[in-house]
Amino acid sequence: MNENSKQLQQRIAVLEQEVATLKKRGYPYRGIRKRSDRYLWGLPLYDIAMGPDPEKGEIRGHAKGIVAIGDIATGVLALGGVARGVIAMGGLAAGLLLGIGGLSTGLLAFGGLAIGGIALGGGAIGGIAIGGGAFGYYAVGGGALGEHVISGMAQDPEAVRFFNDWLPGFRSLFCPNGC
Repeated sequence: MNENSKQLQQRIAVLEQEVATLKKRGYPYRGIRKRSDRYLWGLPLYDIAMGPDPEKGEIRGHAKGIVAIGDIATGVLALGGVARGVIAMGGLAAGLLLGIGGLSTGLLAFGGLAIGGIALGGGAIGGIAIGGGAFGYYAVGGGALGEHVISGMAQDPEAVRFFNDWLPGFRSLFCPNGC
């Protein structure tokens, strides 16, 4: 045997030992799957599906339930990387009533980019928008666009009246120097 063959055999022996150690520990990235035995409206009360499931061939867990927690979650209350439901929280959150996340939608939306009836976020788009960049019928922000705005460049009296009526303490929060 030459020198290269001996080195190759040694490397193979080391790799076989590492693989055997990993097999003893089980699948290194084992997912979590838990589901309620009770159902309401055809959905489990809770469903948790996170990580891979090699038995089903799933790379990501998709939870569906009244309360859904997973990589992808669909439910009345949904929590996950991608969440959709009546109330949704996650990286990408699509909520019917409430969305909270990096990118969120909903009647009330909070997030880095929030799109909704009432939107609050770094970027906010909605009927009422509050954010660094805000676009809405009523908009407040450093860069605000809309029908009635309060921004660094404009202070529409109708917007000031609206926000004073609907947000107690508005003046102290958004207009420390008065508006």
